[in-house]
Amino acid sequence: MKSFQEIEALAAEWKGGADQLGLLLGEHNPPKSREELEEISDDRWLAMFTRCVFQAGFSWKVIDAKWPGFEDAFEGFDVARLAFLPEEAFESLASDTRIVRNGAKIRSVQENAILLRDLAAEHGSAARFFAHWPAADQIGLMDLLKKRGSRLGGNTGQIALRFMGKESFVLSNDVVNALIRENVIPNDRLSKKNLGAIQFAFNEWKATSGRPLNEISRILAFSVGPTH
Repeated sequence: MKSFQEIEALAAEWKGGADQLGLLLGEHNPPKSREELEEISDDRWLAMFTRCVFQAGFSWKVIDAKWPGFEDAFEGFDVARLAFLPEEAFESLASDTRIVRNGAKIRSVQENAILLRDLAAEHGSAARFFAHWPAADQIGLMDLLKKRGSRLGGNTGQIALRFMGKESFVLSNDVVNALIRENVIPNDRLSKKNLGAIQFAFNEWKATSGRPLNEISRILAFSVGPTH
């Protein structure tokens, strides 16, 4: 495994120099502080989970264009209301042209509302739970989202965390290829053993580089050449 300084140099080489790499990294906002994350209302967490669930395997541009309709159809993503959505409401949403009419994804909104409601009951608010979860155990948080949430496994939950401002990495194809190249993992299977090795590597690189997981993740992706 290379030092992160070497990986960063490789990324800079592919992207046209250190200055250009810095510009690319600067295009995205840095992670929010714990205090900033705590201030986000739980309905915004549900909205983002919903947005990422519907974007998975679909055109992001279509979801972006229809998003005001989603906000209207789900009445602002009120967690308490959506956790108890009656059956007739599902039937109505399934024919609502303001949203993408995917029955399984529509069902996930209620299931994720229940997750957020339960986290709020356990921790004061779901936002507080996410704010205090340590970045050094993102794999544990990903596992929780997969097991207790709906359709939040894989990259969907990771992307939602990133968009909400939680310090996090995203295991995109390029990031996984970089991890294989660095002998962090032997293959692209996200087994328990491989995920543990991934978390360990990210924690090591964070400690030695001083960069947040977001930037480490993106630099790893940038370090993969165009042949991938």
